[in-house]
Amino acid sequence: MKKRRSSKVFLPLAIVVALLAAVVPGAAYAAAPQSAMQSYVEAMQPGWNLGNSLDAVGADETAWGNPRITKELIQNIAAQGYKSIRIPVTWDSHIGGAPNYQIEAAYLNRVQEVVQWALDANLYVMINVHHDSWLWISKMESQHDQVLARYNAIWRQIADKFKNSPNKLMFESVNEPRFTDGGTTDEAKQQKMLDELNVSFFNIVRNSGGQNATRPLVLSTLEASPTQERMTALYNTISKLNDKNIIATVHFYGFWPFSVNIAGHTKFDAETQNDITTTFDNVYNTFVAKGIPVIIGEYGLLGFDKHTGVIEQGEKLKFFEFFAQYVKQKSMATMLWDNGQHFNRTSFNWADPDLFNMIKASWTGRSSTASSDLLHVKQGTAVKDTSVQLNLNGNTLISLSVNGTTLKSGTDYTLNGSTLTFKASQLSKLTTSGKLGVNATIVAKFNKGADWKFNVVLYNTPKLSSTTGTTSSFAIPTAFNGDQLATMEAVYVNGGNAGPHNWTSFKEFETTFSPAYSEGKIKLQQAFFNEVNDGTITLKFHFWSGEIVNYTIKKNGSTVTGTAS
Repeated sequence: MKKRRSSKVFLPLAIVVALLAAVVPGAAYAAAPQSAMQSYVEAMQPGWNLGNSLDAVGADETAWGNPRITKELIQNIAAQGYKSIRIPVTWDSHIGGAPNYQIEAAYLNRVQEVVQWALDANLYVMINVHHDSWLWISKMESQHDQVLARYNAIWRQIADKFKNSPNKLMFESVNEPRFTDGGTTDEAKQQKMLDELNVSFFNIVRNSGGQNATRPLVLSTLEASPTQERMTALYNTISKLNDKNIIATVHFYGFWPFSVNIAGHTKFDAETQNDITTTFDNVYNTFVAKGIPVIIGEYGLLGFDKHTGVIEQGEKLKFFEFFAQYVKQKSMATMLWDNGQHFNRTSFNWADPDLFNMIKASWTGRSSTASSDLLHVKQGTAVKDTSVQLNLNGNTLISLSVNGTTLKSGTDYTLNGSTLTFKASQLSKLTTSGKLGVNATIVAKFNKGADWKFNVVLYNTPKLSSTTGTTSSFAIPTAFNGDQLATMEAVYVNGGNAGPHNWTSFKEFETTFSPAYSEGKIKLQQAFFNEVNDGTITLKFHFWSGEIVNYTIKKNGSTVTGTAS
């Protein structure tokens, strides 16, 4: 998985079209032209990635921390409702020298074993050439003949090994292809090299016998990016090959500022939503509408850890709900990127069941969400009625409950259209413990889709304390007082934004700062100080309750002094 390019400006007309499509699903688009390959792709939905296993860079599939793949894992993925599996494979350390570039027999047999387990589980299966893309294929400009010979040798051996496998197995030419190692930046040169690889891959597989004459082949845009220039280049390659069994693929990790929480994009806002609609309108128009089916071979968000709060839980769920239903309208298959952070590969449980429930519900319809999943009550102040806006998405609220006890309409809450108001009396009752933090969870059930959960949070204004440290180790003692950090701004007292990405005052969550709730600290990372000049900087910490706390740091060489406001 890699970051994708992001755009910060959209034409007003694009926004209008996207919003119309969101309100009237599919209104602006005819159904996807049906073909055998389009039906094949739709039958693959939903899909899952077996990431960071056979694609791990090293001597063994456990090199990146995941356990050895088991048949039980594959069977459990199928039992979750998945219809397809992408098995990324990195071949680099398992290939002999020139001129044969022989793949280790044991490794090729291991890949075949895992593929067969997936086929036996009735899954559609995709295998590829994965991290080889940046390990050595990226050197193609300066080492053209060597890279092409090695690439061709790998695909000759893979094609021969699997030529008698059923057509539920598909081949992907290369993952996120890139050719920048050595200084290549010219887009046209990179596209020419990718076209050469894809055409060579196509010819090798099609001429290798057996089922490979008609096997579905998956071709990626440059870096798997869904920019129009790169999709057009891939469309031209596919048109030139003139083969009805070719599928296009792109990857998607969301609007970059939201996906990593930078530039103040803490919420699933209109710009983040518009990035989805604009991107996949373009994907649809470039490929699907012209009879070329599309697989979104990887999707997700870059800031997944809900415990450190890179992306707040409710905002994350809204992203996945909207994304899933929108691309479903466009008849594309999706394959969730999972490097081990989602589905536990030994216990076979989901790390975030609410996320999985939201994803699973999207396979058959839409779920309802809300403007927030947080209800804040400030300690020591008069509790007030609190309203949120429901995004019903065509559904109806059935009930609200706490620990299995149903709340009473009119007494505990009111619903006026899409405005849900929690009564002060009920919020007071739920926070009588006086314990700071989440005191209760209100579960909203609807006639369709996943539940939505509201966390009732008792908090007080967070308190930061003065401290000293160094640019390599600086942490602000923090009493979070039940609150959670949303983002941080950094500006020089004399003017100008401080730290990396100085086009914005809002810094990137986790890479430049991160809360350590259990330690009672906010840590400023070395990466932040690497791009901070000596002098005085004002930090502004934004919390999810709406509280904003100022703090001052003074950097002098490697010494940092922090002063509470």
